[in-house]
Amino acid sequence: MATSPKDTRGHDARAESGLPRERLVVVGNGMASLRFLERLTEIAPGRYDITCIGAEPTVAYNRVLLSSLLGGEVDEAACAFRGLDWYADHGIRLITGAPATRIDRENGYVRVGETHVLPFDRLVLAVGSLPIRLPKPGMDLPGVITFRDLADVAAIRKAAVQHARAIVIGGGLLGLEAAVGLARLGVETTLLHVMDRLMERQLDHHAAALVKRAMEARGVRVILKADTARLEGDGRVERLVLADGTALPADLVVMSVGVRPSVALAQDAGLAVGRGITVDDRMTTSDPQIFALGECAEHRGQIYGLVEPAYEHAETLARHLAGEPAEYRGTALSTSLKVSGLPVFSAGIVDTPDDAEAIVLSDPGAGLYRKLLVRDGKLIGAVFVGDIAEQGACKGLIRSGDPIENVDDLMFGRPVPEPLAA
Repeated sequence: MATSPKDTRGHDARAESGLPRERLVVVGNGMASLRFLERLTEIAPGRYDITCIGAEPTVAYNRVLLSSLLGGEVDEAACAFRGLDWYADHGIRLITGAPATRIDRENGYVRVGETHVLPFDRLVLAVGSLPIRLPKPGMDLPGVITFRDLADVAAIRKAAVQHARAIVIGGGLLGLEAAVGLARLGVETTLLHVMDRLMERQLDHHAAALVKRAMEARGVRVILKADTARLEGDGRVERLVLADGTALPADLVVMSVGVRPSVALAQDAGLAVGRGITVDDRMTTSDPQIFALGECAEHRGQIYGLVEPAYEHAETLARHLAGEPAEYRGTALSTSLKVSGLPVFSAGIVDTPDDAEAIVLSDPGAGLYRKLLVRDGKLIGAVFVGDIAEQGACKGLIRSGDPIENVDDLMFGRPVPEPLAA
């Protein structure tokens, strides 16, 4: 889709001088890629001749809503961000359903598919992550599906017929969302997690127990310390066998045990790669003309699989390519979500270290739990379940390292001032 770039909000010195604009190719059309394009065209409209290519057949969509889409709470249209007209109006050539297959750094082009070639002056890699499949027997049987994109949702819904028995492997955020989505469809659902608590990276044992109870209230059977040994079936999956010999019948198995950054394209091109594509504070790879952001990027040894850091990557890179000073210093991770209607928030350290104090408010009957972790008068971690109204204040204090002025305000909420007398 070729269009003429529009510049209605600013001027570009290169264009005014009569020089051709730099060719910017963006590989990947997910949430991070779209946020980058939005910010770049806002900050420096018309500065680059932009082409964006995506492997999926659709434009960028909201992956956060996949579980709601699976459970029928929203339709596919509700997951959309921008229509094709937005790309056209901002002079962006968008190519969908076309994976990039090779980067030729010496000659400055990206090969799309087997034959199409896109030359670039600057290249952005926003290629995301790939779902992990457990290296256990039977994982390639029909009926074993990952939960990562729109195609996965369609495949799960097709397999989740009436009276089907589904097993979700993985007690992280995506696994919980997949299980809740299946339960909403009326499917008999079992969630397996190898650890002793759900979402162990974000929740302590008490908070995780409340989340487990909320899952079970929605009809999801939860089995912890469940180590999958193998899948069995004649022609398609029929049962899952645990390491202790327990056999669980299954017509559908949803794999949600994590993701790994997609690095093959960068690695084949000779870029520096660790667990992800290595970038500096300006999201620049080992090649100064090539950049990476989002789930595929590794910054200071850290890989982020969340939306907030990806958006911060996008902001940093957009400003850098617009010629503005910008540096990414890392993201203080936090999680805020609803599990079966139960609000959950965590940030910073989850389990109490020896040199910190835990301040706890717990009301199991009301499904309410709050824990603040304090060291030397500063907040280093917070876990809330049921009422997360003070999450913004907690995130701010953890990130800034400022001393806590009033612990009660964080634990019980700031008092509402009484109205002035008339």
